[in-house]
Amino acid sequence: MNRETHHHHHATLDYNRAFAVGVALNLVFVVIEVTYGVIADSLALITDAGHNLSDVVGLLLAWGASYLASKQPSLRRTYGYSRATILASMFSGLLLLAAVVIIGWEAINRFFEPAQPAGKTIMVVAGIGVIINSVTAWFFVSGKDHDLNIRGAYLHMAADALVSLGVVISGFVIWKFGLNWFDPLSSLLIAAVIFWSTWGLLRDSLNLAIDGVPRGLDPEAVRSWLYLQPGVEGMHDLHIWPISTTDTALTVHLLMPQPPPDDGFLHDLAEQLRERFGISHATFQIERGDHDVTCFQSQTCAD
Repeated sequence: MNRETHHHHHATLDYNRAFAVGVALNLVFVVIEVTYGVIADSLALITDAGHNLSDVVGLLLAWGASYLASKQPSLRRTYGYSRATILASMFSGLLLLAAVVIIGWEAINRFFEPAQPAGKTIMVVAGIGVIINSVTAWFFVSGKDHDLNIRGAYLHMAADALVSLGVVISGFVIWKFGLNWFDPLSSLLIAAVIFWSTWGLLRDSLNLAIDGVPRGLDPEAVRSWLYLQPGVEGMHDLHIWPISTTDTALTVHLLMPQPPPDDGFLHDLAEQLRERFGISHATFQIERGDHDVTCFQSQTCAD
């Protein structure tokens, strides 16, 4: 008896407007930062502008992935384009790590070739950044705990708000105390904040990209719970993997000498897996355990 039960889960909120407004606001701010970064000769503003530009790319990736994930499956792509959300999260994380390297290198060079940045200008422009990035991050608060793709967008913008706040502090120190070396120092701090906020996202997205069990889901808890189901005396070939940043799939062979008489058992099992563990796509193969027939997968997969 082989039965596949699908429960398609999609975000109830439409993030198209959030992505559109976020991209527009950040593009405008990138132009402002570059312009005044050159005028004020501030590495902190220019590097922060570069980081904001990479976040625009990240928002576009997340936006495109969300759109692709909403497309219906086909015969060739039986899960649709849901995995695009995982790839977008991974590429976004890699892009931010590249930004960390560039920012760090430029900051170290500026220590040896100090400039005379204008502190007041840095404070005003970065203050605008705090507002824009905070507003953009707020757009994604509702989905950050349920979707890694949305969490990536949220973390980028929340980190940018903190980074811009750091630039404001840098501008104040330069303006009040004339400590020009604080400008490249703030750039190094920016790089550290970006790395810290990106590492978890990249780690989780890489895990999902290689079909690892999603973070926060305990496979042993799933296995133990399945063993407790009435009539189940054994199992093998249990697999749990992500379809997207929001959907998780499971397949398993259940040994049941007395198989259930109808499909009610399968439907209830799938529903409880969804409610208890967030597993939205479950496929079960029921085996009686006949001695003269051995499942091939049972020879390669432990109980």
